[in-house]
Amino acid sequence: MREVLYRIGAYALKYKWMAAANIAAALLALCFSFVFPQIIQYVIDDILAKKDPSLLSRAVLVLLATYALRELFNSLRTRVNASFEQRIVFDLRRDLYAHTQRLPLPFLDAHPSGDWISRLMEDVVIVERVIIEGGGIGVTSALSLLIVSAILLEKNLLLAAVALAPLPFFVAGAMVYSPRAYGLYRFVRQASATINAVVADNLQGIRQVKAFGQEEREQRRFSVYADALRAHTLAVMNLWSVYGPSMDFVGALGTVGVFWIGGPLVASGKITLGELIAVIFYLPLIYEPTKEMNRLNQMIQSARASCERIYEIMDMDEERSARFSGDLDIKTPIQGEVAFDHVSFQYGNGRAVLNDVCLVAAPGQVIALVGPTGCGKTTLVNLLLGFYQPLAGRILIDGQDIANLRIDSLRSAIAIVTQEAFLFNGTIFENVAFARDGASRDEVIAACRLANCHDFIMSFPDGYESRVGERGVRLSVGEKQRIGIARALLKDAPILILDEATASVDALTESQIQEALEHLVARRTTFIIAHRMNAIRHASEIVVMQHGRIIAQGAHDELIDSNRLYRTIYRTQTSALRKDAAEDALAFGLEPE
Repeated sequence: MREVLYRIGAYALKYKWMAAANIAAALLALCFSFVFPQIIQYVIDDILAKKDPSLLSRAVLVLLATYALRELFNSLRTRVNASFEQRIVFDLRRDLYAHTQRLPLPFLDAHPSGDWISRLMEDVVIVERVIIEGGGIGVTSALSLLIVSAILLEKNLLLAAVALAPLPFFVAGAMVYSPRAYGLYRFVRQASATINAVVADNLQGIRQVKAFGQEEREQRRFSVYADALRAHTLAVMNLWSVYGPSMDFVGALGTVGVFWIGGPLVASGKITLGELIAVIFYLPLIYEPTKEMNRLNQMIQSARASCERIYEIMDMDEERSARFSGDLDIKTPIQGEVAFDHVSFQYGNGRAVLNDVCLVAAPGQVIALVGPTGCGKTTLVNLLLGFYQPLAGRILIDGQDIANLRIDSLRSAIAIVTQEAFLFNGTIFENVAFARDGASRDEVIAACRLANCHDFIMSFPDGYESRVGERGVRLSVGEKQRIGIARALLKDAPILILDEATASVDALTESQIQEALEHLVARRTTFIIAHRMNAIRHASEIVVMQHGRIIAQGAHDELIDSNRLYRTIYRTQTSALRKDAAEDALAFGLEPE
């Protein structure tokens, strides 16, 4: 726990002057609180008892000034505290988000998006409350206890002993409460993350939910997780319902004890009535800070659970592990030669995906990767992008081992078009310009013209400022794909990856995309993953993969004659393409060829 507090506290130390101002304002407000009981004692013993009302007006004015100054400093503390709080929240949330962006894909794949949102938003706020309120509560409460204890001891040892008697019980209660609350808060945070993940998953797949009529099923699934969150939260509240009032009752015993012991002392003349009343007014300055510290203890237990979840992420190694700790920039100008040198790889489940793959792509060459699903085609290009690290072998670009390169430098040399281009919930212009910071409007339009998407963009009322919706839902698959091609064209990288870039479109749309791809492939080293033969038959080299190995490579005509797997794939695809073309022709009211 100490290490976690130290790490979180480091964010507060960045703003030392604000922390100091926050605590100073709290202390000044506390000091004026100490004045109030003394004024009450003075009024009772020196004004009312002596029946000298002439001094009462002055005492009342001092009392009002005391209240006014206390609330002034409380107001100042609130303002400073708000700014202090938001700066720390921003820093912590920014660092957590930035670190998340740099985590390796296998780790990101293992956690649902709703869980990330829960850590980034909810857990950070819970930790922030401890940083901000904890410092003020801890310092002012401790000082209040010390100062008031000293004042009471100076006034009367017996009354001080009675007033301070509940403090050991407060400590014992905290020691019993803390471990139980911490365990329960862990369950609450996990349950909250789970329900966020369920909601995010449902909203992303809402069309499938509606299409299959599974709204009630999803409602039942949500209810199960929501009920788990309810149960865990209720358990925390039930524990607090015993702990909080118990500590309040112990404090009340102290107040009753002071009355019980102090009454006879006043009657016997050992203390004045004003002294007893002053002691009673000082009691809240002992018990209220104790309550605040109990509340702080509750926040700390909640924050401990959230800190674990935050630092589970912050302590994760970034994409470059100890073995791949490259810090070099890729050499420019980049020629585009790519070599896979005895590369092997397997995913976390232990299943081997690539076995001793050797492949060289010359600058400007178009390499087509074909083979059955699961043979390792996409994994091969994912390794080139640095998404994963090979278990054995090397990948080289122009003779440089990519393990020695900075990851951002490596990826600056590569553009990719996937099976369905991912579009962010923004405008068309923003989605294309995403490829390169500072891209001008003319550059974006030029890329869109080459990608055959300028005309359909201009058909929208807002043109390039048209919003595409979440994941590009307002565009067709073919339109999204051409936006993705425009984005790759704008990046203008020397190495290109086309991963099933035409797999999800009809034959007519495919022809439009193929025309755009011809502009994109020109003068670039290109890796094409495709099942449709018309996308790969004119490649410089066709590489046939099976069970994670390269079993053949060469030109189309050569492989048709020499490789049975390729010949089977080609014949199957050719007959399927003829059928698709006939169906598309009928759909458009044309006669099949």
